[in-house]
Amino acid sequence: MRLLLTLLTVTGLLVAPAAATADRPDRVRPLAQAHAHNDYEHDRPLHDALDHGFTSVEADIYLVGGELLVGHDPQDLAPGRTLRALYLEPLRDRVRANHGKVYPGRPAPFQLLIDLKNTGAATYTQLDRELRDPRYAFLFTRYTDGKVKGGPVTAVVSGDRPRDLMAAQRDRLAFYDGRLVGATDLGGDAEFVPLVSDNWTKVFTWTGAGTMPAAERDRLRSIVATAHAADQRVRFWATPDQPGPERTAIWRELAAAGVTTSTPTTSRVWRRSCGRTRGCTSTTSTCPTTPPPRRCTRWACGPTAWRPT
Repeated sequence: MRLLLTLLTVTGLLVAPAAATADRPDRVRPLAQAHAHNDYEHDRPLHDALDHGFTSVEADIYLVGGELLVGHDPQDLAPGRTLRALYLEPLRDRVRANHGKVYPGRPAPFQLLIDLKNTGAATYTQLDRELRDPRYAFLFTRYTDGKVKGGPVTAVVSGDRPRDLMAAQRDRLAFYDGRLVGATDLGGDAEFVPLVSDNWTKVFTWTGAGTMPAAERDRLRSIVATAHAADQRVRFWATPDQPGPERTAIWRELAAAGVTTSTPTTSRVWRRSCGRTRGCTSTTSTCPTTPPPRRCTRWACGPTAWRPT
């Protein structure tokens, strides 16, 4: 099964009433397209994303004094905000409580995207050491001697990742985030590069004004088709992030093609349990202040339009 072929990248705060999901975590529906960019900036790192059904979260890490501290910039780092504390321990507790799954009763794949922000090889070496800790190793999808054994969580390394070091490992608990520009990762070995990402502006000139040029739409869909044929996912960042018709137009093209989309830092995603029948999703650029009809089991608001879940 392909993991997160389409991701909804949310760079802002996740907002939801705690009672909406905390009392019935079994009713949270995993969202295959939901990725929490800079997840650690939320009020409750990881937990907010899980309460909303997200199936991918991103953590930026720095190696400082032998510890992997989480933060976007050096000035954001703080003692105690480590990868272990914010992500590994909570994931361990959750998977054990859910009998080997991130979401109870649902075999939804879950991605932990780890962005190495400094000292690439040294940071990865420490990350590798922590993932192999017997306390956490059971969580992760594993590559051993040419075979991949799936786990409840797949760790993918982005940022200053040491390609040669990772490729030389015969036993590995993390995978490589590839690139489209200046690389040969697209259509390559998904057992090493299951995710291919890049800056939208390095690949396309269209920024949402007017109709997407036919040549660029064809290129976008060709990229996605090549990736999916190789069992890879595609992710873009640096798409327009200000609310408006340009952002909406790009999101629609990305969603139609099956690739990553981006939202602004002020975006919100809300989920709410409100019934037992079909769900509804709101992906409008501004969140409504009143819940949807009671017939909707869950809803969210983001950057496009209302649609069924």
